[in-house]
Amino acid sequence: MVLHGLFLGLPLAALDIRTLPQQIVNGLLNGSIYALIALGYTMVYGILKLINFAHGEVFMLGAYTSLFVSWAFGFTPNATVEPQTQVWYLLVMIVASMTVSGLAGVLIERFAYRPLRNQPRIASLITAIGMSMLLQYGGQLFLPNSPPPNIDAMINPYRGNVNITLVKSNENLVAAMKSAEQTKLTADSAWDAQKKLEENSFYPSAKGQALQDAAQKADRDYIEAQGKYNNSGVSILMPVGRIITTVVTFILMGVLSYLILFTKRGRAMRAVSHDFDSAALMGINVNSIVTFTFILGSTLAGAAAMMDATLYQPGLQINTFFGLLPGVKAFVAAVIGGIGNVPGAVVGGLLMGVIESLVGWAGYTSWQDAAAFVVLIVVLLVRPNGLFGSTAAEKV
Repeated sequence: MVLHGLFLGLPLAALDIRTLPQQIVNGLLNGSIYALIALGYTMVYGILKLINFAHGEVFMLGAYTSLFVSWAFGFTPNATVEPQTQVWYLLVMIVASMTVSGLAGVLIERFAYRPLRNQPRIASLITAIGMSMLLQYGGQLFLPNSPPPNIDAMINPYRGNVNITLVKSNENLVAAMKSAEQTKLTADSAWDAQKKLEENSFYPSAKGQALQDAAQKADRDYIEAQGKYNNSGVSILMPVGRIITTVVTFILMGVLSYLILFTKRGRAMRAVSHDFDSAALMGINVNSIVTFTFILGSTLAGAAAMMDATLYQPGLQINTFFGLLPGVKAFVAAVIGGIGNVPGAVVGGLLMGVIESLVGWAGYTSWQDAAAFVVLIVVLLVRPNGLFGSTAAEKV
């Protein structure tokens, strides 16, 4: 089934409705990375009311850490012997990435944000932007950047796909496909035999030209019959690495929600988010809670970076701007979901992924990055605090 229509006055490309389930699943899998990064944004904002624009660069440092660990395991660009893939390599990579990213987050908070905590918020905001640019451009001095390296895809043992059939292909088309295949094989054999008799296969004789035309027509007929058979069914193809990334995202969201809602540390975090001074009077070490919050958010970014470069998009090139666009999109996702709200950050990330996928499905791939911001504007017009944000007015 093919749909035609108009969207905002622009003619839509022909849409194949059979591929819609695949596109939605792709969007959900894509959005899991945005959701994991958005959790870091929403946690820091929930405590400090600060937009940590250097969060994308913490993500970038996590990706580089995974790259260096993969090189330590022998998966270097100039390796003469391909090392054997081990599952525990991935565990070491993700732990190392989370550790380095968490340390980076702590250092950024301690030396860039804490001295300005009692200053106007605009000072911290400008500092966050400056820290982001410092890591982007300063990182070029000591990180491999040209040519951009990538983590060897062979280190990932989960390179397969899971194929889920929603609607089986029409078996009545099998006979036509097999007949077309046999015709193709016969025509190809006849043309191959004739080519040996031709003086110049680029300018064949009349008989050779007829056999060549017949072989080309048989090829087209077979491709058409095969396409009809394949398109008569509906299936979803899911890379195993992306499934793992999505599952890990929801597990981390659950752990984070439990920590915030049901633990002593979580209650302290909620107290600090309401009022620093009152929390300090209650005996809470505010600096310790803020540092812990940065550790949590940054380690989540490190986990996302490792999975993005290793499981999600194997072979993805890494440079010092690696976290720029994902960081911006994750921030938008956090705002859409309601910044400061943990489930909202995850829903916003998944929604972001689905929107991008559907825009590409509609034929407007060049609009994919802009579409999320259009949705952001619409959401903020309807719900200024985001989909899951509080509607209560803030007293000032």
